[in-house]
Amino acid sequence: MSKKTSGGWLESLKTILYAGLIAVGIRTVAFEPFNIPSGSMIPTLLVGDYLFVSKYSYGYSRASLPFSPNLFSGRILGSLPARGDVAVFKLPRDGTTDYIKRIIGLPGDRIQVRQGILRVNGQSVTRTAAGPYTVEGDGPRMTVRLYRETLPPSANAPARTHDILEASDDGPYDNTQEFVVPADHVFAMGDNRDNSLDSRATSYVGFIPVENLVGRAEFLFFSWDGSARWWEVWAWPFAVRWSRIFSAVR
Repeated sequence: MSKKTSGGWLESLKTILYAGLIAVGIRTVAFEPFNIPSGSMIPTLLVGDYLFVSKYSYGYSRASLPFSPNLFSGRILGSLPARGDVAVFKLPRDGTTDYIKRIIGLPGDRIQVRQGILRVNGQSVTRTAAGPYTVEGDGPRMTVRLYRETLPPSANAPARTHDILEASDDGPYDNTQEFVVPADHVFAMGDNRDNSLDSRATSYVGFIPVENLVGRAEFLFFSWDGSARWWEVWAWPFAVRWSRIFSAVR
């Protein structure tokens, strides 16, 4: 009887171990879940969104692996992101903190912001007013301006249009120097332009080494607005943003 029980425990332990290895494998080479803790990517991503990032989109580097071990340098099966991709990367200053922003500049690009207008390689991008937008769930509630911005095409993608927010056009990062993106680096910005610490903050984020890219944001699998506490079971269904579940990240 004890031998049978011991064998049962052993089989259960093997099952758990196999399941763990499969999960780690999927997370390393295919998809990894992330959640959004801040409002720097509003309106594209909201605080409380949960999404899957494809790890194979840009190839694999040590940033693709759990805990980012220093096993090798460069990227295996690497490819550059497209201009306009929403990507997760390791913060260059520490190599461990996960950030998510939109890729604006590719190697060799010249990036600048003037009076809130983004310029790519000397040309102002198209920015069309789309009305007011009320920001909630990221500090004090406030109403800002919503714009639709169209980025120029890149070698591996056509021109892309996405929404951005601007509280004003004279904020700290609304008038910048011209940044020239070095080889093997990219330049990223948040869609919530006046509330994003991104590549414009040269002393904190700056240019992002391609090696630091984790993957491309693909789709949301859950979204929670935070209005229900953990013990308010009856309120849980009303705190889920049902319309956002399984929506693509664009």
